[in-house]
Amino acid sequence: MPHRWRRLAALAALAGAALLAAGCSSSLALEAAAPNGTIVAVGAENQYANVIQQVGGKYVQVSAIMSNPSTDPHTFEASASVGRLVNAARLVVQNGLGYDTFMDSIEKAVPDSGRHVIVVQKLLGLPDSTPNPHLWYDPGTMPKVAAAVASSLAAIQPSHAAYFKANAKTFTTSLTPWINAIGTFKQQHPGVPVATTEPVADYLLQALGADNKTPWAFQADVMNGTDPSAQDVAIERSLFAQHKVKAFVYNQQVTDSLTESFISLAHANGIPVVGVYETMPEPGYHYQSWMQAEVRALQKAVTSGVSSEHL
Repeated sequence: MPHRWRRLAALAALAGAALLAAGCSSSLALEAAAPNGTIVAVGAENQYANVIQQVGGKYVQVSAIMSNPSTDPHTFEASASVGRLVNAARLVVQNGLGYDTFMDSIEKAVPDSGRHVIVVQKLLGLPDSTPNPHLWYDPGTMPKVAAAVASSLAAIQPSHAAYFKANAKTFTTSLTPWINAIGTFKQQHPGVPVATTEPVADYLLQALGADNKTPWAFQADVMNGTDPSAQDVAIERSLFAQHKVKAFVYNQQVTDSLTESFISLAHANGIPVVGVYETMPEPGYHYQSWMQAEVRALQKAVTSGVSSEHL
């Protein structure tokens, strides 16, 4: 398990224990949280919660566990109140791949045969060894999530199945401008070289046809909260000092002195900087507009040398 995720798993166990000690009743919590027959649903990350809301519409009451863009999701502290929220849910969507392990612990603490749990990793058929957990940046992920959400909601409320299915279709269609923007970027800037801090947006960069020059070992070390090797740091520095890249893409939610030094080095060498996010920026965005904004930021960086450190 990656270093930064071990603490999260330990906190999850504490949250689960607190939940059991509180003796929270699943049926009573659900009854209190779901007036008028709406389906209580939870997205471990707010981007998944947003998709649930778009598919479920007026028949769902959705909460997101992780939604603060100023928080490092890898060190999120699950609490007993989070446990009660998850326990009340009839539908849960979580990422998997060790990214939100606390959800597994909470769900196991108070099992509920009526709770539908969608683990995106399993939905996509990805092995536990998949190195990059930031699945929502892959253009192929959310259409499958939307369809799975519609199916689960229909199982919970069969009378509204057609409504959920239509909303999922509308959601997928609404991704077309983003997909088109990706295609245009790839055609206009084939193989454009970029540098990154960690693999937050790597799936999107791959779809854009960008050439990520940062060594994978460097990205993985930063993601897992360990110090990159001196050799990899030197390679990363050379990408800016020798103008080998057209943009620097960094995790805006997780910065440290090393990241700040690379941001400064990029600016000093005229390399535009683009901030990407692990959770959807709020307020003002839904999943579609967030993804389109990230592509626009990369487009401005590559074509005009304009930095977009914040959306």
